[in-house]
Amino acid sequence: MGAAASDHARVRPPGHPQPRQGVRPISEVGAREVRASAAVVVDRFRRALVVRKHDADVFQQPGGKPDHGETPLDAVVREVAEETGILADPADFEPLGRFTDAAANEPGHTVVADAYLLRAVLDAASVVAAAEIAKFRWIAQTDVAATPLAPLSRNHLIRFAWR
Repeated sequence: MGAAASDHARVRPPGHPQPRQGVRPISEVGAREVRASAAVVVDRFRRALVVRKHDADVFQQPGGKPDHGETPLDAVVREVAEETGILADPADFEPLGRFTDAAANEPGHTVVADAYLLRAVLDAASVVAAAEIAKFRWIAQTDVAATPLAPLSRNHLIRFAWR
């Protein structure tokens, strides 16, 4: 926990919650939960890809809700391809765990997300904003404080881009 804990201080601006602060255990999450899969996509320049959906105010990791019968891994592979045009092999996604926080685009809901890391060797120009994505950004660690991020992204996922 030593190295990971020290990373938090550099990623989170003052006043933002620390890891797990105010986060309820998954067992306490009720019917107002949203299940999702998300990918922390990192390019060869150690920048993280974040996307903003139409009518949303904040950026988040690419991903979304699994279709019926779809595994979390299948969902994240499909969602990354649909939202960004990045076609990756499922074996390239490294599981990071399951994380819970306030849902950014569904007020009053909690998102429970299975997260994965994808280190992408690609030309950044080949990424597109597709499906429900209005805009995307590649951000460096120094951009995090100034980037409006969804709670799940800011409090849990973005730090994995620089571990």
